[in-house]
Amino acid sequence: MSRRVIFCLLTLCLFAARSLRGQSNSEMVQVIPPPMRQATPPLASSSAQELESRGDDLRAQKDYLDALDYYRAALAKNPKDGPLCNKTGITELMLQRYRDARKDFERAIRADRQLADARNNLGVIFYLEKKYKRAISDYEAAIKLQPESASYYSNLGAAYFSRKEFEEATRAYSQAVRLDPTVFERTSHNGIAAQMSSPEDRAHFQYVLARLFAKEGDSDRSLQYLKRAMEEGYKGIDAVYKDPEFEKLRSDVRFTQLMAARPPGIPE
Repeated sequence: MSRRVIFCLLTLCLFAARSLRGQSNSEMVQVIPPPMRQATPPLASSSAQELESRGDDLRAQKDYLDALDYYRAALAKNPKDGPLCNKTGITELMLQRYRDARKDFERAIRADRQLADARNNLGVIFYLEKKYKRAISDYEAAIKLQPESASYYSNLGAAYFSRKEFEEATRAYSQAVRLDPTVFERTSHNGIAAQMSSPEDRAHFQYVLARLFAKEGDSDRSLQYLKRAMEEGYKGIDAVYKDPEFEKLRSDVRFTQLMAARPPGIPE
């Protein structure tokens, strides 16, 4: 970053600090400088493996710009390394450079047609761009290559859900749960639900998961997601008394207590 840009950023910060001086309200947003490179530049004498390993360390530390420098240097020495292209794409994705990430994932697929992760990750790009049909195609291709991945099925369910194709979404989610009952917990903060367009969709998503876990006989997780659906105002909550998946759960005292404590925003 040039000295002129750094000087401008510091000037803006000083101006903001002066304008806020004397204010007691702490609920403010502070603009921070853009990410900067921290690591030393890659050495031309380093091997591709050494460069990739250093890039992995930097990516784990969330130093994404530095990681990119090392991955790109490694790719210059080994341009047809599919997994390395995939790592580069993931790093671009973390920087929200979706166009560059897509190119990297496509490059990874050309280098290795059996690289399921790259195919799945390309689907993620299309999902984020709301091109759900194309995302579904890539997720299904990834599943054919690696059918035991719960995350692939979870992503497939999300794409179907966004298209309001709820039966297909439920089938995909069911398979994800069978493969890994914790798959949704690992992505709860910034995954599927966070990307849904409306509160109604998010609440419906929580209810679908509650029904899935009830069907699988996992009462604890079913109640957990049922509570979330209620907290987010799912208006179809009374279906819990009719849906056959909840038949066993309805005899659980915790279910009775939960339904008795429904939030006021949900009609009786």
